[in-house]
Amino acid sequence: MTVIKPTKDAMLLCDNIITEIGTGKKSLIGIFENINFAGEPPWRHYRMSVYVKFTSAQGKYSFQIELVDLDTDQIIGKASTPELNVANKLDSYELAFNLENVVFQHHGKYEFRVYAGNDIFANKTFNVIKR
Repeated sequence: MTVIKPTKDAMLLCDNIITEIGTGKKSLIGIFENINFAGEPPWRHYRMSVYVKFTSAQGKYSFQIELVDLDTDQIIGKASTPELNVANKLDSYELAFNLENVVFQHHGKYEFRVYAGNDIFANKTFNVIKR
């Protein structure tokens, strides 16, 4: 049962997230704000990752992320994490989501939405741009 809604401290898009074994430190590779494609759609992004840091949470959470095409309101990508038990609401926690083979049918605005249970607690909008 989710007790407290998490508060987003940071949310970054990147090509890959590497988690160091032992320390749990995360390295974000290829941070970006928008995606540029050449040629004609559809375009495929073979691997993209989303890093989320949050606080002010307490309880058991199931985290999911959806990638939404804002022009059509369709979900074009999803990922989830195993259930996480957050013991101390004063501590910071990190999530790493990985999506593969995401297909963009057109240029425009897209949005990542992060859910704790059924509630959105973080989002990040970006543009897909035709060069």
